[in-house]
Amino acid sequence: MAKDKDKSIKDIEDLPGIGSATAEKLREAGIDTVEKVATSSPHDISDLTGISVEAAKKAVDAAKQATTIEYETGEEAYEKRKSLGRITTGSKGFDELLGGGVETNGITEVYGRFASGKTQIGFQLSVNVQLPQEKGGLEGAVLFIDTEGTFRPERISAMAKAVGLDPNKVLQNIFAVRASTTEQQILTIERADKLIVEKNIKLIVVDSLMALFRSEFVGRGALGERQQKLNQHLHKLQSMADKYNLAVYVTNQVMDNPAILFGDPTTPVGGNIIAHAATTRLYIRKGKEDKRIVRLVDSPNMPEGECVIKITPEGIRD
Repeated sequence: MAKDKDKSIKDIEDLPGIGSATAEKLREAGIDTVEKVATSSPHDISDLTGISVEAAKKAVDAAKQATTIEYETGEEAYEKRKSLGRITTGSKGFDELLGGGVETNGITEVYGRFASGKTQIGFQLSVNVQLPQEKGGLEGAVLFIDTEGTFRPERISAMAKAVGLDPNKVLQNIFAVRASTTEQQILTIERADKLIVEKNIKLIVVDSLMALFRSEFVGRGALGERQQKLNQHLHKLQSMADKYNLAVYVTNQVMDNPAILFGDPTTPVGGNIIAHAATTRLYIRKGKEDKRIVRLVDSPNMPEGECVIKITPEGIRD
């Protein structure tokens, strides 16, 4: 159904008029694939790289010729979804709310106030993804990006013992990165392909997604650049989820919306970019004692709903 593309053009350097120096300028601007060149304006390419508009037009035309659109029927998409993996949360009610657990090929976002349990869910998923499939796992490893200094191996060790796994082996299968800048956060994902393949990564955790973006991009003047970088970061996370059939779990901070006079004013930060990028959105808030209320805010295939979970010494439970 799709036209065969030019096999000789695989990278942007293969396009006419695009040398290594020009390609580097394009990559710095986020145009790092033949497909992105194909959808760019020749004038934009010219402005970014300094080549003539005519040369840019030839590169764009060649990129269009080398790019194909792949189609699949709804039935094929349905069959593909049957192969998606799901990671148990440790709570039957929570799993049912999600339709069976946290699924691969998508981004699951959990937002809530400080100490509401977002990080604890990330720890539990990092353990449970290593379980056998018949016990709700994917028998895979974890890439854990810690932006707030909240990664606690001792807590993960306790959770691992509670589900019958060897704590040392569980920790050996978690590859943690302490990111202190947005560039480190972004580059960790950009360069993760080799690690994902070699270590059988089946879960990426970003805890938290917005902390560094909020601290580095301050004021309205920086909002445009922040949202552009955030958008690219989220698209890269989604492309990783699709390419390697893995799950992405991100935590998000909140703020109070002063425009909401009645009801809960808690609003996730990041705006519409995160709202559109997240496959599944969850809001978690404290209940009495060790209980937490989890609300499914948005999902493409599950109805809105709530469940109650407990954060116990052993981990997430009903």
